[in-house]
Amino acid sequence: MTNSDLEELFAFQLNALGLTDYVREYKAIEGRKFRWDFCWEKAKLLAEINGQTFARGGHSTGLGIRRDYEKNNLAQLAGWRCLMFDGDAVRSGEAVEVVRKALDPK
Repeated sequence: MTNSDLEELFAFQLNALGLTDYVREYKAIEGRKFRWDFCWEKAKLLAEINGQTFARGGHSTGLGIRRDYEKNNLAQLAGWRCLMFDGDAVRSGEAVEVVRKALDPK
């Protein structure tokens, strides 16, 4: 399953739960090219799907990990909450459940 397949599955899961007020490929840091896979602007919540955690993909190399640290640190300093998920978390439904809890004001 590719990253885009995982993102589509995650979007399907979100939609099934009625969590449809998200924006995809969101640029949360002005002046930077960083994008997050999913964003809930009102809740200041960002989610990233890293599907190739155990492959030599962009997020699993030293430079990729360093870039992800910078990206998430800048977002948090700007007041965002950042969630990161691997493919197993998406496929199992864990990711969508964590987002549901993060969006629930109770």
